Amino acid sequence: MSNEHSGGPNAVVIDGETLSPTDVERVAREDAPVRVPERAREAVRESRDRVLEVLEADEAVYGVNTGFGELVNERIGRGDLELLQENLVRSHAVGVGRELEREEVRALLVTRLNALVKGYSGVRETVIDHLVELLNAGVHPVVPSRGSLGASGDLAPLAHAALVLLGEGEACVANGDDGDRLPGEEALARAGLEPLSLEPKEGLALINGTQLTVGLAALFVRDAERLLDAADVAGALTIEVAMGSTVPADPVVSAVRPHPGQAISARNVRRLTADSSIVASHRNCDRVQDAYSLRCLPQVHGAAREAVAHLRSAVEVELNSATDNPLVVPAEDVDPRATVTDRAAVLSAGNFHGEPLSLKLDYATAALTELAAIGERRVDRILNPNVQESHLPPFLAGRSGLESGAMIGQYTAAALVNELRSEGRPATDNATVSGGQEDHVSMSATSALTARRVVDRATTVTAIELLCASEAAEYVDDDLEHGVGTGAAYDAVRTVVDPLEGDRPLSADVHALADYVGSGALRDRVDEALPEGLVSNDDAGAA
Repeated sequence: MSNEHSGGPNAVVIDGETLSPTDVERVAREDAPVRVPERAREAVRESRDRVLEVLEADEAVYGVNTGFGELVNERIGRGDLELLQENLVRSHAVGVGRELEREEVRALLVTRLNALVKGYSGVRETVIDHLVELLNAGVHPVVPSRGSLGASGDLAPLAHAALVLLGEGEACVANGDDGDRLPGEEALARAGLEPLSLEPKEGLALINGTQLTVGLAALFVRDAERLLDAADVAGALTIEVAMGSTVPADPVVSAVRPHPGQAISARNVRRLTADSSIVASHRNCDRVQDAYSLRCLPQVHGAAREAVAHLRSAVEVELNSATDNPLVVPAEDVDPRATVTDRAAVLSAGNFHGEPLSLKLDYATAALTELAAIGERRVDRILNPNVQESHLPPFLAGRSGLESGAMIGQYTAAALVNELRSEGRPATDNATVSGGQEDHVSMSATSALTARRVVDRATTVTAIELLCASEAAEYVDDDLEHGVGTGAAYDAVRTVVDPLEGDRPLSADVHALADYVGSGALRDRVDEALPEGLVSNDDAGAA
């Protein structure tokens, strides 16, 4: 595993500098192999040499020859240094709750690997090789999801992952969602690996960092970006079939209030509804203004875009950061008072603290809650007989009274929005642990786990809007045509669900559309139909 070409030509390169949310998704969801280039391996070897120099100096150094947390002042003898590191991993594996999903474990592993190869953690190259092989051989430690405080990083989840490297704990070994659940030592053997005996600094390096938080945050960013585009599509289709106006998406409106996210969503509405004879058919009608849920789409969707873009920028930094403690660095890089030897310094600091992610995760979670909330209000605009246009039957029922049509779709969307609002309260909080030594934490993993649930529920609300807007389209005059993009969206929905021909359970339809949106297939289908394509956060750099 030590050569630069391990993993093949399609492997994601793990170099400590260039990992992106898309790379994390490829490894986590598509089982892309990974490889560590020689330049990163050299950084790992140099970092390990610095640790060995520190050992020879025989000074008290946190993480190398002392206890941990409140026990930092306990000096550990040379004969117990390996046991110290292994006991650290064992004692910190106190996670509870649901087990992380396969993709979540892979995201945790690849982000931890990338942090270690930056060359500030002091592990041996064999530790790197073991992590590479876990990913490439499909060995996935069983990791409970709860237990992290987000400082000193995601200790408990990372400890459960590290247990397998010792030949302890449990792992699932397979390429599919399910697999053989084996004791750690047997799982390693399946990958042709021997259990590791941890050497000084390695146990702490494996468990001290923000990798559960940032791994989940990277997946959340990818899911949220797909949702943002799908919400623009669903909203544009609703505006069209509700006989709403696209004037609020005029470039002049965004130019005089130049928030970049607003401009993106407004541009998408214009592109999606381009050449719509449905929109043109009522351009000179008596209605003066649309309801806010239609008229303020660019402002609300745009604000959500900027929240997700803000998070993405933090995730991109965090993915390629050293979040270990202590950091082992070249002596020439620091104040001489911090050096331990002529070549090495060991810096006890706080890069493990998850606050840079937790605050932005909470912000993005609140933003997606608002995205879902305005979508639910648009669903009501095309179902509610007290507010909808006269060309639409109450609740889109073919035989009102005898049938209920899509009525309960709005109920479900409203229930999901209520859940989102309860989830959307900031998870960032504090608890004092380790005898007061660790007296401020971020709860960043809680924020990340919450964000994962929120994006799933918000995606379902958007699926309900697509379902209802496509059904409303069945009542538009046959002589009128959709816009280029909204027509593609309607056609895409109809490849997944059929029009209503009398009442039927819609639960399976909603699930199928939510999966379709979450996969990115809707965005791709619409994007192909538009001459200039949809504008996404990545395209325009919303921030």
